[in-house]
Amino acid sequence: QVQLVESGGGLVPPGGSLRLSCAASGFTFSSVYMSWVRQAPGKGPEWVSEINRFGGGIRYADSVKGRFTISRDNAKNTLYLQMNSLKPEDTGLYYCARGVESVVRGRRDLWGQGTQVTVSS
Repeated sequence: QVQLVESGGGLVPPGGSLRLSCAASGFTFSSVYMSWVRQAPGKGPEWVSEINRFGGGIRYADSVKGRFTISRDNAKNTLYLQMNSLKPEDTGLYYCARGVESVVRGRRDLWGQGTQVTVSS
């Protein structure tokens, strides 16, 4: 059974940092692209970043470029998202997903359950 379990979310003040993790199981994690997707309250999903199976091929949405860093540890079957200089508009539910942007958008069956990030003072 494919499982993606996100963790690391929480409440943080503007300018703060969080590191999200996604523990993967039930598939060959080291063979696939992975993405992060987020959804703010009352808004549609927004693709955030992607990374290839080797840890390269990295892309970011313009809204997070320069502040977020995606990475992976294939030995641990884990995907990460380091988030720095957080803004209130970064608030939302963050999902780990299997595939590149064009694959995961609109395919909620490829996402995990999500972890909540709230940026507020």
